[in-house]
Amino acid sequence: MKATAKARHVRMSPRKARQVIDLVRGKNVEEAINILHFTNKKAAGPIEKTVRSAVANILHKDDENEIDTDQLFIAEARVDGGPMMRRFRPASMGRAMRIRKRTCHITVTVADGEEDE
Repeated sequence: MKATAKARHVRMSPRKARQVIDLVRGKNVEEAINILHFTNKKAAGPIEKTVRSAVANILHKDDENEIDTDQLFIAEARVDGGPMMRRFRPASMGRAMRIRKRTCHITVTVADGEEDE
C-alpha cells in the first residue's frame, strides 16, 4: 500500500531542497526522519514534515489492518519547481534588475512493501 503527501509553494529554491531530499530517498521512514531531524539545512524542516504527513496518511488510509511502521520506506521523493515571485531591484544607470524568489513543491510517497491490488 502507498500513500502520498505534498507540500506546495514552499518558499525555498528547488535546487537546495533536492540536496536534502537525496539524503533520504529509498530509506526506511524512521531512519529518514532521524537524518532529517539532525540535518543542518533549512529544507530539512519542510521535508521532515511532509514525510511525517505521508506516514499519517498511510496509517489513516488502512485503519482496519495494522501497518507496521518499521516496514515503511520512502518509495518516491521528488522536488519540483513552483511559481516564482518576481521582484525588482534598482541597478546602475536607472535600470531595474529582476529578482526571482523561487518556490518548490515537495512530494513524498511512502510504501509498506506490499503490492496494491
